[in-house]
Amino acid sequence: MFTRIHQLQKLRDCSRWDIIVIGGGATGLGIALDAASRGYTTLLLEQSDFSQGTSSRSTKLIHGGVRYLAQGNIPLVKEALFERGLLMNNARHLVQKQTFIIPCHHWTELIKYLSGLKLYDWLSGELSFGKSTWLKRAAMIGRLPNLQPQFLKWGVEYFDGQFDDARLAINIAQTVSEVGGVILNYIKVGGFIKEGGKITGVTATDRESGLEYNFSARCVINATGVFVDDLLQKDVPGSSPLVRPSQGIHLVVDASFLKSDTAMMIPQTSDGRVLFAVPWQGHTLLGTTDTPLEHPTMEPVAMEQEIDFILDTVKDYLVKAPQRKDVLSVFAGLRPLAAPKKSGHSTREISRGHKIVVSHSGLITVIGGKWTTYRKMAEQTVDHAFRMANLPKVSCKTKTLHLHGCTAASYTDHFSVYGTDASRVRGLIQEDPSLAQQLCSHLPHTEAEVVWAVRCEMARTVEDVLARRLRILFLDARAAIQASRRVAQLMQAELRFNDEWKNQQLIEFEKLALYYILNEKINP
Repeated sequence: MFTRIHQLQKLRDCSRWDIIVIGGGATGLGIALDAASRGYTTLLLEQSDFSQGTSSRSTKLIHGGVRYLAQGNIPLVKEALFERGLLMNNARHLVQKQTFIIPCHHWTELIKYLSGLKLYDWLSGELSFGKSTWLKRAAMIGRLPNLQPQFLKWGVEYFDGQFDDARLAINIAQTVSEVGGVILNYIKVGGFIKEGGKITGVTATDRESGLEYNFSARCVINATGVFVDDLLQKDVPGSSPLVRPSQGIHLVVDASFLKSDTAMMIPQTSDGRVLFAVPWQGHTLLGTTDTPLEHPTMEPVAMEQEIDFILDTVKDYLVKAPQRKDVLSVFAGLRPLAAPKKSGHSTREISRGHKIVVSHSGLITVIGGKWTTYRKMAEQTVDHAFRMANLPKVSCKTKTLHLHGCTAASYTDHFSVYGTDASRVRGLIQEDPSLAQQLCSHLPHTEAEVVWAVRCEMARTVEDVLARRLRILFLDARAAIQASRRVAQLMQAELRFNDEWKNQQLIEFEKLALYYILNEKINP
C-alpha cells in the first residue's frame, strides 16, 4: 500500500539501510527506484512533497534537447534521445509523442533547422518518434492557424515527447514502494551521523508528528536539487558551492491562443534561448526563461522581466497573442545547474549534463541533469554507491522496468493519466456517485480524485492535491482557490484532521496561490 502510515510502519523492518536518498524530486526518486529494484534496502526522505520543487515545474517535455545539438553537445543529445525512448516504453500512459513546428523566416533557416533535426532523428536510432520534414505554406496554415502571416512561408516539423512531470514523480514513488523501497514525504533531514569522519547515517524529523529519527546507512546520497549545497554545508562547513541556480518561468493561457494540437518552437529568442508554445491539458503552456539566481527558495516567484520576455516574444508570432489579463497561471522553477569552474558563463552556456561528487565523508552528491535523463543519472549514481559502500554488485534493472500505471490501453478522458489505476478511480465514483462532482465547472477533475490522492498517492496538504496531483494550480490559479475549500473538506474527512487543520490549510493555500496569479502591471 502506498500510504504514509504504511511507509512509516515499514521503517521498523530495517535497522541499517544500504542506501538512504535525501530528496524526492526526479533525481532522488530515480535513484531510490534504481537502488530498490536491485534489491538494496533503500529509504528515501523528502522534506516536503514529492516533486514539490523543480521537478513539477518543467516545460512538460521529454526531449533530447534540440538546442544542445546546436551547441555541439552530441553525446548529451544522444543519451537523452535514448532515454526518451525508454521512458515512452516504461510510462506509456504518461509520455506521448508531440508534434512540433519551427517557423522559418528564410530558406537558409529552413535548411539549417531541417539538417539539424535530421541528425536529431538519426541519433534517435530505433527509438525515433518520427522523421522530421519541411512544410509548405498550406500545411503550416493547417497546423498552426494562429501563426502570423509573415511566418507562413516554410516550417520544419519534428517530434519529441510530452508528459506530466508531477504525476510521473508519483508513479515512480509508487514503483519504489512496490519493489521494496521505503519512501516518505514530510520528513526533514537535520544532519549527519558520523564515525571517524565518515557518514554512517542521518538524523531526521517527521514534520507532521514531530517524531525524531536516527537512521543508520551504509551510503547516503544527496539528491536535493538546488539545495544540495545546504546539505554539503552540514557535512563540511565552508564548502564551495556546487550548484548555480537558474530560474525558468512558464505562463499558462487558454488553448485558443495556439488553436492546435501541434506545438510551436521559436528557435532563436533575444536571449539566445528557444521558446515553446505547447498544448497541455486543454491549455497552452508558454516558456521558458533562464535567469541566474544567487539563492534558491522553496517557492520561487516569476520576475516582471521574465513575464514581459515571454509575452513580447510570442506576440511577434501569433495573430491572437495573449496579454497579461489572459494568463491563467504563472509558475517558476529553479534548475540545479552545475556551477561552472570559470566565472562569466551565462546559464544557457552551462551544461545540462549531470555530475556525481563524492565527499571525503562518503556523501554522494548528484547535481545537474534533467527529467529526460533521470533514469541514467540514477543508474550511474547507484553504481557509485554500491562500489563505495561495498554492497553486492547487482546490475541495473530500470531499462525495462514499467512504472506504476504503465499501460498501452488508450482512454478518451482525463483519467488516462492514471493508467492502470484509472478503473480504480472510476470505481470510487461507482461506490459513491457524489464523488463525480467536478471541483471546477470548466475543468474535468472530480472529487473522487481528491479521495484517491489521499488514499493512494500520499497527498497530505491541499497544495499537494491542487498543485501536483491534479495540476489545477498550474492550469488556473483562481480556479484552484475556488476549489480549495471543497478539497480541504474532503481531505479533512479522509485524514480525520480537525477544523483547525482545515482552516490553516485554506489560509496557507490561498497565500501560495496568489503567487501564481498574474495581476495587471501598475505603471509608475
